[in-house]
Amino acid sequence: MRIGEVIGNVDAVQVQRMMTWLVVVPLSLAGINGDDKGRDEAIIAYDELGASPVRNRFSEGGEAANPFAPNHKPLDAYNACILDTIEVRDF
Repeated sequence: MRIGEVIGNVDAVQVQRMMTWLVVVPLSLAGINGDDKGRDEAIIAYDELGASPVRNRFSEGGEAANPFAPNHKPLDAYNACILDTIEVRDF
């Protein structure tokens, strides 16, 4: 899983069911600390949690389809959780 920042969303209606997709910018440690160089190219992630412009954790690739098991879906990324706070410590 990776940490990202939600910068927008794309909504689609499919036969009375709303599907929400997030525009997420993946963040490295530098990005989490506010450095623009730590922001990657934006991706689109499926969302069932109703995330607004916040930071989240998302999974990519095969992991993104696991929440739908045993009926796996062809997803590139899935919003796994919404992060309230991020604390970075030096070890």
